[in-house]
Amino acid sequence: MQRSVVSPILAGLSAFVCAACLFGCKADNGKADPGISSQITIQQPVTAQVPDGRPVIVCFGDSLTAGLGTDPGQSYPDALQKLLDQANYPYRVVNEGVSGNTTKDGLDRIGRVLALHPVLVVVEFGGNDGLRGLPLEQTKSNIASIIEQLLAARTKVALAGITLPPDYGPDYIAKFNAMYPAIAKQYHVPMLPFLLQGVYGVSGGMQDDQTHATAQGNKQVAANVAGLIEPMLKH
Repeated sequence: MQRSVVSPILAGLSAFVCAACLFGCKADNGKADPGISSQITIQQPVTAQVPDGRPVIVCFGDSLTAGLGTDPGQSYPDALQKLLDQANYPYRVVNEGVSGNTTKDGLDRIGRVLALHPVLVVVEFGGNDGLRGLPLEQTKSNIASIIEQLLAARTKVALAGITLPPDYGPDYIAKFNAMYPAIAKQYHVPMLPFLLQGVYGVSGGMQDDQTHATAQGNKQVAANVAGLIEPMLKH
């Protein structure tokens, strides 16, 4: 395999970042929200309309995937496409992120993703569930169902996790954080514990809402995801 340009980018990644004051937007319950805000209009996914023959990688998630608050072409899936192109990987990255989506919303949209016949899907959901205080068992069940349907379609899956602000309480946060590795272990899929690793707390990495990555931050998110999925790719 040709040596990837992704590895040097990943060399500087920091260790897993804890969730202190991670998110700044406020949900209806007055707590911080990593993927939605009651003032934010739902943003539709940016999906390429004309297939070009390359195998498809779908980035499937909420506003963190959609690239809310950045200009067109500055989401992490856009940056991931550039990394893969630079490394001569023949894949087309499709952004199926929708701002405000919960895991239930993602489950409702799984048919749209399957219709793209992706070879690999990066699943990023759960933050909005946690910030709304939804039952973790239901969140886990929804993510599991998404993964099951993708695997049944013989699609490779990678799971990207997120975490919650400290004011949600250590017990709830611990259970929330433990959900992702448990799912990854159950379905034998690779996992990124924290999507915003090397972004949150880094100068220029986050928007003023302290919720969404900037264009600069999304480049690092793309590098994080590239490191996760690179072993699953073929030249």
